[in-house]
Amino acid sequence: MKKVFGRIVVGVVLGVVTLSLSGCGLRTSETKYRMNLEVWGVFDDSDAFQQVIGKYKEMNTNVGEIVYRKFNVDTYRQDLLDALAAGNGPDIFLVRNSWTPAFADKIVTAPEGMIDERTYRNVFVDTVGDDFVATDGKILGVALSADSLALYYNEDILSSVGIARPPVTWDEFQDDVRLLTRINSFGEITQSGVALGTSANINRSTDVLSALFLQNGVLVPRGGSNDLRLTGAPGVNALSFYTGFANPTSSLYTWNPVMHYSIDAFYEGTAAMMINYSWHYDTIKRKNSKLNFGVAPLPQPLGAQPFNFPNYWGFSVAKNKTAPAGTQDVALYSKARIFEAWQFLKYIAFPNGGTVTLQNALTGNTRDFPTTFDPAESYLAKTKRPAARRDLIEKQKTDPILGPFADGNLIARSWKQADPESIEKILGDMIRSVNLGEANIPQALATAESRIQQVGRK
Repeated sequence: MKKVFGRIVVGVVLGVVTLSLSGCGLRTSETKYRMNLEVWGVFDDSDAFQQVIGKYKEMNTNVGEIVYRKFNVDTYRQDLLDALAAGNGPDIFLVRNSWTPAFADKIVTAPEGMIDERTYRNVFVDTVGDDFVATDGKILGVALSADSLALYYNEDILSSVGIARPPVTWDEFQDDVRLLTRINSFGEITQSGVALGTSANINRSTDVLSALFLQNGVLVPRGGSNDLRLTGAPGVNALSFYTGFANPTSSLYTWNPVMHYSIDAFYEGTAAMMINYSWHYDTIKRKNSKLNFGVAPLPQPLGAQPFNFPNYWGFSVAKNKTAPAGTQDVALYSKARIFEAWQFLKYIAFPNGGTVTLQNALTGNTRDFPTTFDPAESYLAKTKRPAARRDLIEKQKTDPILGPFADGNLIARSWKQADPESIEKILGDMIRSVNLGEANIPQALATAESRIQQVGRK
C-alpha cells in the first residue's frame, strides 16, 4: 500500500491586482498567484526534502504547499502511468534514467531561457546530460543523485589469501578470483571468488554486462536501442568474459545458477566479491552488521578508456494535469504550474552561487535571495547517496563509501532503450542460454541483437 507523506493540496488561486505607484504617475499590473505542487517519488521519505522545501517556501511566495508522496518501487511505474493518463497525477515525478525515451511524450521540458544545454552539461556528469537532454537540446529533467557500479569485497577473505588491496584491472580481478575460489572434491563451490557469470541469481546482472560491453568497445547507440550492435568481436569478448565465471570448464569457474542470490552470498560470506550499486551498501549492513567489507571502483581493462554503467533516477515535470475545479483561466494555470514546477527543480538541483533568483511565471519579474544553503548537498548528506553534480562529486571523492560510486559517475554511460524491461529480459535470456549450453556466444549475441532491434522498431 502506498504511504502518503503530508497533506495533498491541489488548489490554486490566480488573480490580477492593480498597483498604483504614488508620486510618479505610473500604473502597472502584476499577476499574483499561489501554486501548490505535488511531487511523486520512491525510496526517499519526506524528511529528505523537508529542509529543502521549507527554505524554498520562505523565499517563493508564489508557491503554497509542496507535498511529497512516496510510492512502492514495484508498482510505481504503473501507478504513475495511470495517474498521468487520467490527468490527476503529480506536477513533478521521479523517472528512472532509462525511462526517458518512453516518457518523452509525458514530460514538459524546461521553459525557454530557464536552463540551457551548455550550462546543464557543465553542471552534471555526462550520463545525466545524455539521459535528460533531448536531441533538440531541451531539458527533460534533473538529477540530485546518480549511481554507477562498484566492486564490493570482503576484506577478511581477501586478506586470508594475501590480497592486500582490491583489484584495479580485470587482469588482477581474474587472478584474485582464482585465489579466492574454493571447490571441494565433489566439484561443489564452497567459496566463490565473485558472484558473477549468470543472470537470475545475480542482482543487476545485465547492468554489469552492459558495463563490460562499453569497456570492450560495443558502440552505445544514442538514437535508440534498435541501433545496438552486439555481434562482432567486442560483444563476443564481453559476453565470453562475463559467462566464463559460470563455465565449469574455465579456470575462472566460481559461480553457477544454483547458488544463493548474489547479495545473500556476499553478506553470508560465501562470495568474496560482488559488483553492485551504492544503495545496497546499507542492505549489506542491515543483513550482517559484523561483516568486514569495503567498496572499490569497478575494475577496468588495462590501457583502455574507462567506462561504467549508471542506474539512477531524476525528476521531471508532467506535461498535462487537469486544472482544479473552479479555475477560471486554465491556460494561465497551466503556464504558472509548469513554470513553478521547473523553477523548484532548478532550485533543488543546480548550484546557486550564493544567490537564488526567483521569477514570477506570468510577469517575468525577478527577485534575488542571498543564501549559503545548497539544496542538493543537503539532500545528499541526508540520503548518503553519490552526487550527480560535478562539483559535489569532488567533495565525495575521498569518502570511503561514496567515493567509488561518485568517481564511477564521471565515466558512466547509458544507452537509449525503447523498452528497458523488455531489453533487460532479452539480455538475461542471452546469458542464460550460454550458461545452459543452448547457444554458443555468437549465436546468443545474434539472437539478442535481433530481438532488441524488434523492440526498438515497435
